[in-house]
Amino acid sequence: MEGTVVLTGANGSLALGFVQSFLETHPQMTLIATVRNPDPDEDPNTFRLLALCANYPEAKVHLEMLDLGNLANVRSFADKLSHGISAAELPRISAIVCNAASLSFEGGQKFTSDGHEATFQVCHLAHYLLILKLLGSMDRNSGRIVMLGSITHYPEKLNPLCSLRPQFPVDLEELIKPGPDPPTLGHDRGFQRYATAKLANVTLADDLNKRLQEDDRLSRITVIAMDPGGLPSSRAQAQQKRSTRRIFSIINFLMPVLKHVITMFRTAEDAGRDLAVVSVDASFRGTRGYFVGQTEDVPATVSTDPGVQEKLWNACWGWCGLTAEDTVLRNAAPRD
Repeated sequence: MEGTVVLTGANGSLALGFVQSFLETHPQMTLIATVRNPDPDEDPNTFRLLALCANYPEAKVHLEMLDLGNLANVRSFADKLSHGISAAELPRISAIVCNAASLSFEGGQKFTSDGHEATFQVCHLAHYLLILKLLGSMDRNSGRIVMLGSITHYPEKLNPLCSLRPQFPVDLEELIKPGPDPPTLGHDRGFQRYATAKLANVTLADDLNKRLQEDDRLSRITVIAMDPGGLPSSRAQAQQKRSTRRIFSIINFLMPVLKHVITMFRTAEDAGRDLAVVSVDASFRGTRGYFVGQTEDVPATVSTDPGVQEKLWNACWGWCGLTAEDTVLRNAAPRD
């Protein structure tokens, strides 16, 4: 099967596991591996990505720069890719894997060049824009969109690493322009922002599935939200509190044994393999819903609420400055 797969955050810990599995099992497909900094001399993570790809000299891999912290760059990237597909320079898109993330637990609030809170823009808002711009370039018979979820996205579940639970504020503007963090809650507010962005990912997956099914031209394109499991080896763990980092370091050391007896924690290689299966394997063709690895699960209750979905969709539409002409999805523009 030919086709193009777009992967954001392609030099991340989970992404490297995905890339390895993808190149081993689907060498006939084209991978658009997007990173913020494509220079391996400047970014050691990009260096690792290119070294991995070098092990598969026949692979069809294109390394592309994509800065999700700049919505104008997301637009230009999507336009360029769509043009290449229209010109038959690349196969139509089989999957968009929305893997990239940004988080700041200990470092305080961070904002993008657009002036939006960085965690929400990179994890969710920029992916929302990218998806809507690229829908017209997707394989309309079997295209897939994969949003990355997380165990942290449940407001109804206690998180032992954070005193605050994810939530959509009454005024959604606070998602992109939050108030100052109390000095004693810097870490937990950062964690909450990440968890809320993941809640937005899961909410979008369910909402977009409904919208696609209502459009007879796009109804065979499916959306899956996938929780890859806890990754103790992830570079993101550097954002945790010192005591938590020590615990994850021990867990990571024991993973060769623990992975056979627990499911809560995963190696990046195993989680990446699951992500590749969900994204491109024939066994998941036509599949929709929320998954932990390859196992179907139930998402947060609020994520399937139609009123919440519409409110979030409309807010993201406005923040991205979208118009009806920006996407082929019918009735995507907010109703007056």
